[in-house]
Amino acid sequence: MVLVSAVRDYVYRMLQDISGMKVLILDSQTVSIVSVVYSQSELLQKEVFLVELIDSISKSKESMSHLKAVYFLRPTSENIQYMRRQLSNPRFGEYHLFFSNMLKDTQIHLLADSDEQEVVQQVQEFYADFIAVDPYHFTLNMPSNHYYILPAVVDPSNLQHFCDRAVDGIGAVFLALKRRPIIRYSRASDIAKRIAQETAKLMYQQESGLFDFRRMEMSPLLLIVDRRDDPVTPLLNQWTYQAMVHELIGIQDNKVDLRSIGKFPKDQQEVVLSSEQDAFFKANMYENFGDIGMNIKRMVDDFQQVAKSNQNIQTIEDMAKFVDNYPEYRKMHGNVSKHVTLVTEMSKIVEERKLMLVSETEQDLACNGGQVAAFEAVTNLLNNESVSDIDRLRLVMLYALRYEKESPVQLMQLFNKLASRSAKYKPGLVQFLLKQAGADKRTGDLYGNRDFLNIARNMARGLKGVENVYTQHQPLLFQTMESIIKGRLRDVDYPYVGNHFQQGRPQEVVIFIVGGTTYEESRSVAQLNASNSGIRFILGGTAVLNSKRFLKDLEEAQGIARSNANVV
Repeated sequence: MVLVSAVRDYVYRMLQDISGMKVLILDSQTVSIVSVVYSQSELLQKEVFLVELIDSISKSKESMSHLKAVYFLRPTSENIQYMRRQLSNPRFGEYHLFFSNMLKDTQIHLLADSDEQEVVQQVQEFYADFIAVDPYHFTLNMPSNHYYILPAVVDPSNLQHFCDRAVDGIGAVFLALKRRPIIRYSRASDIAKRIAQETAKLMYQQESGLFDFRRMEMSPLLLIVDRRDDPVTPLLNQWTYQAMVHELIGIQDNKVDLRSIGKFPKDQQEVVLSSEQDAFFKANMYENFGDIGMNIKRMVDDFQQVAKSNQNIQTIEDMAKFVDNYPEYRKMHGNVSKHVTLVTEMSKIVEERKLMLVSETEQDLACNGGQVAAFEAVTNLLNNESVSDIDRLRLVMLYALRYEKESPVQLMQLFNKLASRSAKYKPGLVQFLLKQAGADKRTGDLYGNRDFLNIARNMARGLKGVENVYTQHQPLLFQTMESIIKGRLRDVDYPYVGNHFQQGRPQEVVIFIVGGTTYEESRSVAQLNASNSGIRFILGGTAVLNSKRFLKDLEEAQGIARSNANVV
């Protein structure tokens, strides 16, 4: 059972058996968990007439005894306090309490003591403590994502919160899937090791009864890795649909907020991009940008046939005009107009920032050797007035990650040029990235140049020619998954936790990236799952990154590290 249907099933079970008019009360995290799997109209069908946040409902005093309250909350001490206050002075006729993870006994006692008027009908744990953005991709939306970059001594209590949330989320995924995994982690990462050990403790000691599902022939594998093993993927421009929308505009909980990039009609200021609710998106989310344009044109052409309109559509601008001129078209195909808008806006950004030029060099830095040519290409782009500050920074970072050992002199020249061209990005951030995610800190063969098999594969790729220069990069995750399929994931790089080892190949693998996933990686997962390798992969992480978020996390960590300079 995949993640989206697991969470949908939990929400269905919460609402199905409670008849009559309901109010659904969520917290700032469960609102994301529900919104990615259930639409407003589906909630209405279940007689949910009001959706409220628990902190705002606390402020209101009016009685609504005709409504039944369904609460779905994370079991935090803050939420328990809210519940105690609300139960001491109940506004609703009935209270049905669902928590997204395990409650402590003390929390249950506190709730019971507060329910003096006996309005609580049920208290249940429904393990949907993760945001299922796609069937094989989940995130925990952690706001303090930058903590993974910092050593434990810097801020022990916040780091503990960070680890606890990760362990809660991973635990809930396995409870939803009804599995208990064998656990491995990335050797070079302290935080991956810590989360792996705490997850093992939860599943095999503290709550071993809860996780004691019917044994399968092969236990699933949970592999916990660190974003710093592959800092290249979140720095690259993207050219497939879902990844590109997130990189250029931003996706949050499967919604795209267009207000940041221009003026749009009210119904298009925020659009939903969900593979579950949008057939066109599902069919095209992993397609190249060029093909998306053609596929949207085909859709518009189909409608033209219906509308007997013979406007000749040749360009993306023609498409946008056509959608504006036919309001009934917008009604019939609100979906298509949404995709036309997204592609139109992204085309403008690509043109403005000269991203085709930038991206070609990025892909060369990520995939091909040739330091002299790379240095020249990056220097030219740093001198190009059309290239934005953030793109200059990313190019220098990609060059630094690739050639930190080979060309320190040229690297210094690029640092100096970056500092003079883009004052707001002091080169210190590039050095901080190298210190945190340089060659000495990484597990795995990021550039495929340590292992003879990888070198051979890269040569073969070079000979065959790449169908698309902009999408030739493969994330490190792809190699990791291939190693798992072939049974070649090395114990020395990815040790096991405890005395639970794996003989043979697992059939289910959950890979959790501490520091966040990218849509390029979730595309690799979807492609491998479609290839019938006999293994089903699920990808999860602490956040879903684009280059902006990855750089923001780096800057925040650098700021904290500087103020603790004596520790780091």
